Parts: sequence; C-alpha cells; structure tokens
Amino acid sequence: MKILVTGANGQLGKTIEELYQNNNEGIDFTFVSKSKLDITNLKSIQSFFEKETFDYCINCAAYTNVEQAEKTPEIAFRVNAEAVKNLAKACKKSNTVLIHISTDYVFDGEKEGGYTVDDTPNPINEYGKSKLQGEKYIQDILERYFIIRTSWLYSKKYGHNFYKTIIAKSKIEKQLYITDSQRGCPTDTISLSRFIFTLIKDNNRCFGTLHFTDKEIMTWYDFAKKILTDNNKLEDIKLVKANNYRTFATRPKNSVLAN
Repeated sequence: MKILVTGANGQLGKTIEELYQNNNEGIDFTFVSKSKLDITNLKSIQSFFEKETFDYCINCAAYTNVEQAEKTPEIAFRVNAEAVKNLAKACKKSNTVLIHISTDYVFDGEKEGGYTVDDTPNPINEYGKSKLQGEKYIQDILERYFIIRTSWLYSKKYGHNFYKTIIAKSKIEKQLYITDSQRGCPTDTISLSRFIFTLIKDNNRCFGTLHFTDKEIMTWYDFAKKILTDNNKLEDIKLVKANNYRTFATRPKNSVLAN
C-alpha cells in the first residue's frame, strides 16, 4: 500500500510520520511539504501524480491562522479550497482515495449539543468558509473520499497550537488570560492519526464525511488549566477568565462534534 501525506511539516503530518513511518505493515509512505509539492499549483500536482501512484492521499495541508484568514481570505481560500480542488482532481484521475482533514469551524456554534454530520454547516468566519468550500469541492469531484472534521487539534511536540502556546507562556508569565466563552473537544494529533489508520484498514467503511475528536468537552480556560496541571505548573501561574477577550475573527461558541 502506498500513501501520500501532504502538509508533512505540520503537527498532524509530523505525528503520522513519527507513528507510522517505520511500520511493519507493508505501507510505503511519501511525505511532502510545500517545498516538495505546492498543492496550490495544479500543474505541479498533476505532474507529481503522473510520476507516481498512491492508494491513499492524506491531506494535512491547511491554512489555519483564523485571525489572518479574516484579513486576507484569499490566502485561506487558495490553500483550504482551491488547493483541495486540485488534489481532488488528481486523486480522481489516479483512482486515489483522498482523506481530508476539516474543522468544527464549518458550524456557527449556536447549537446546544454536539454537531452531527447531518447538521447544516454555517461558518461564521473566513477560515470556516474556506474549509467548507474545500469540502464541497471534494464532494463534487470524488466518490471515494473521507472528510474528517475534528476540533481544537493540538500536538505536544509539533507545530503551533494552544497546548504549546500555554506551555511557552507559562515559562515567562505569571498570569494568563484565557477565554471561558467557547467550548469544544481538544484533540491530540496522536488520536486523530490512529483514527485515520483505523479507517484505512477498515475495508467495510463507507466513504463520506465523519467527525472525530477526543471525548472530553471543555472550554479554552479548562484546557489551559489541564495543560498546566499535567505539567505541574498550575501552582506557579494565575489563570484569569477573560470572556471579553476580543479577536478579529468571530469564533463559534460551541465547537463540540458528535462522533
């Protein structure tokens, strides 16, 4: 089995590489970052797929800067939508199954309970809109695909994320202001990586859109408290609930996904 992983330098791509690169299951991986394959360039993708074929393509590439996406949405749409369309076209031509990572931000956050795959998306910021457009391109072009929506993704080792930000700030600040007005399910890249490979190994799984998160529901404040507690730093840091913390992009109040 041959698997292409795009966005290989991101937190999920690096986690997949760490967990599965040296596998004993007959899987041949190709990990590519933007420097090796620019997925925003259709000709580059077509040329890449003409040289080599893959059974699966796991697309970990994404533009995830929610604040900046609001200011320069064209960049977010180029990576999260147009590039995904390019990948979908290449996968269709080469009969490759596309596994695409999407987000809780395709929903508006107004629902009381967890969002199911049957709930109608209604993104309230440019990042969410760009990710939803990427989903639509996949659904229009492909029949063999998995769209996996996840929530508050983080790695303890790789990338730029809330977990690592809290750890970094705890080393230089004595007081942290964290919002308590949003809730979701923080999801470790290790958990998501394992779920992806459960899908790959399950020959009876139906293609389509899925939700996957870790189980615990919490606010950003709760998550920060857990991070500090787990790292024995809570006694040294004062956490302050900052519900009036202003951001440029509007974020959904409820990001809980029902798996």
